[in-house]
Amino acid sequence: MMKGDRGLRRRALFKAAGTAALLGAMGVAAGTSRAVTDPMWEAMFRAWVPEIFAPLPDPPEHSPAIVIGSGFGAAVTALRLAEAGIATTVLERGSRWPNDPWREIFTGDDLPDGRGFWHRTDFTGVTKVPMRFTDFGGVLDCTEYPGIDVWRAAAVGGGSVIFTGAMIAPERRFFDHIFGGTVDYAEMERVYYPRVREMLRLSPMPADIYRSVPFTHARAWDEQVRKAGYQPRANDSIFNWDIVRAELDGTVRPSATVGRSSLGNSNGAKFDLNQNYLKYAQNTGLCAIFPGHRVEAIAKEAGDRYAVTVTKLSPTGTELSTRTLTCDRLFLGAGSIGTSELLVRAQATGTLPRLNEHIGDGWGTNGDVVLARGASALAGYGQGAPSASRIFDASVAPLTLENWYIPGVPFETGALASLGMVLDSARTRFGYDRSTDRVGLSWPVRNQDQVVAAAREVDHRIAERADALIDYGALGYDANALFTAHPLGGAVLGRATDNYGRVLGHPGLYVMDGAAIPGSTGTVNPSLTIAALAERNIEAIIRAGR
Repeated sequence: MMKGDRGLRRRALFKAAGTAALLGAMGVAAGTSRAVTDPMWEAMFRAWVPEIFAPLPDPPEHSPAIVIGSGFGAAVTALRLAEAGIATTVLERGSRWPNDPWREIFTGDDLPDGRGFWHRTDFTGVTKVPMRFTDFGGVLDCTEYPGIDVWRAAAVGGGSVIFTGAMIAPERRFFDHIFGGTVDYAEMERVYYPRVREMLRLSPMPADIYRSVPFTHARAWDEQVRKAGYQPRANDSIFNWDIVRAELDGTVRPSATVGRSSLGNSNGAKFDLNQNYLKYAQNTGLCAIFPGHRVEAIAKEAGDRYAVTVTKLSPTGTELSTRTLTCDRLFLGAGSIGTSELLVRAQATGTLPRLNEHIGDGWGTNGDVVLARGASALAGYGQGAPSASRIFDASVAPLTLENWYIPGVPFETGALASLGMVLDSARTRFGYDRSTDRVGLSWPVRNQDQVVAAAREVDHRIAERADALIDYGALGYDANALFTAHPLGGAVLGRATDNYGRVLGHPGLYVMDGAAIPGSTGTVNPSLTIAALAERNIEAIIRAGR
């Protein structure tokens, strides 16, 4: 425990105990549904992160533009609309979490609490170790479907709060294969990928950080792949390396260097969207962001307006109010799952009657698979979260293995982790259950098996050639594709929309996020392509005035 931490935590616990007693005396806070967060934990969360419990303002009854969501596509859209002089309301179900150089704003993967997860009480991650905690409005929503768990964000800043920071453009051949001519790769490469890189200050890991103790695992990973005949490629990353250096120097609380990433990075080393696109949008004076507002449904009103039904939530999950807002133009940026749910439900219930047959189609996992192989020597490997490098292999199927830390393990295991992304063609579609008013999907086991087999073969080859000490395959821990952190599709460009995200049949309605991408970004992390596509599409929409 760092100097001063013990006293700070003791004072926080005393404050929490007093607040819990007060909450117990008062009963459940006013609202339309009962909060389920344990009162003692709620009091501690209030003491640790009071900012997220501040009273929530109400969005205006009518806005020229509403953006649903606040991740990569939504944040780009909000900024460019505001810069164009269009008053914009951003609705986000999750909280707006602060950063602080010394407080532990977010919880860790190793011993998580409710700050980590969106209204659930248990979680089994890639390590297959079950964990339990109190229900709360945390940052990671693990949505479970038959055959697949989908990890997605629930926070202002969307996926930028919970991802590992790697932002890489796909190769042209894979991009063209996926998009089939709907998007010009040369234009993306010339204009929009560079624009996002500049906005997010992307850069590879510097040599001094790469050589530091927390990234011993990255150097060991690179050494193994070199022995297997590969040349690792440096990953561009969103991390602010000066803050990572401050962690190493002891002038801020360690976060990125001790595996704090998948459930948030407390000290701001991760240069998430709150520090750039969303901040710049608000600074225009024409964009307002409203956390704690969950969109339930969207509809076309008489005339040219859209209606948005939204529920105001406290961080504990108490429903404070439900209202219907209106807008002239509606931009969907709630992520592949959120955007697809809204559109599929609107089509099934008739609130957007002119949606076409492609709504809900083309959904995939980006070929995600997590891998572990044995290290070649017994040593302390560290748990630095930023990913330094990757390799590409096409011997079985085109795929990338990306150096990764091991989330959820606070001790050394003799393992080196990878995130695999396989170019696959497996797709499914969303469906609507009228009896429950729920939208869902099913992911066939054979899809997972194909992805795992391709990635496992490459990772095993590396382990054999590098003389790995432990066979994680024999232990059943070498590969896991039961989840995706990169859901894509459901409202695909050129099918459900035109080539710029305009939803066919409904002028003034747009898809600006990963739902527009047909299931894969070609063996790389999707965030850069989502943001660059949003830059391309919103530029065309503003230029055309529609």
